[in-house]
Amino acid sequence: MFGLVGVVVLVVTAAFAPWIAPHGASSQDFALLDGPSWAHPFGTDSLGRDILSRVIHASRVELSVSLTSVFIGVALATVMGTVSGYVGGRADTVIQRIADMWLAFPGLILLIIISAVLGPSPRTLIIALVIGAIPGNQRVIRAAVLSEKNNVYVEAARVIGCSEPRIMFRHVFPQIVALTIVIISIAIPYIALLGAALSFLGLGLPPPTPSWGGDLSGDAREYFQDAPWMAIFPGAAISLTVLSFNLLGDAMRDILDPRLRGSTR
Repeated sequence: MFGLVGVVVLVVTAAFAPWIAPHGASSQDFALLDGPSWAHPFGTDSLGRDILSRVIHASRVELSVSLTSVFIGVALATVMGTVSGYVGGRADTVIQRIADMWLAFPGLILLIIISAVLGPSPRTLIIALVIGAIPGNQRVIRAAVLSEKNNVYVEAARVIGCSEPRIMFRHVFPQIVALTIVIISIAIPYIALLGAALSFLGLGLPPPTPSWGGDLSGDAREYFQDAPWMAIFPGAAISLTVLSFNLLGDAMRDILDPRLRGSTR
């Protein structure tokens, strides 16, 4: 319930950010580095911008980038994993060797290289995060497909004359939909963290676009000792988002997999 409430609050905040935020994301005030007050509940930054407003506006950007990246990445991973696991043979070998080369690079380093080559922008960030979401997830999907394709219902489908593509997408794929949903719920916080890390390194969303990771980097770090609220509130937003999606993902895994109901882990 805590995870669900956190996710719902995040989604509502992102959807109604322009109406919830008391100020614009880049609106400036003469109160520079002003601590939390009634006028600015989260304080202001070194440019006089309201931190609460930036955190709220950043939720829309972060959520849209994370969800877009996860859905595209998991969709591609599902197709690759399903084809690799069901077809097998040379197709499986080629796909898995490509995945091995993919995984040979440290994930964050690969994303940094991609972002540095393409330049910081929302589109570049989505491309980098999609690439980061594919290799590990397609391995999980492949393992599930390998388990399903040896079941009796697959043999029965062949006996009645179903084609291999029909068996793969009409009979095997529906059996891994629940797993795919769980992967999506677990991948969102991971991708959100990677996006915040890239923004923190200056390779994600370019300023003045509001970003939780971006607001923790650059010149802002020079003021953290004297104005700790500049680090606390964007950092808390990242932490609560990741925690909420992780708890929701664990709960969905328990609900969608009957074998885990009532078990102790």
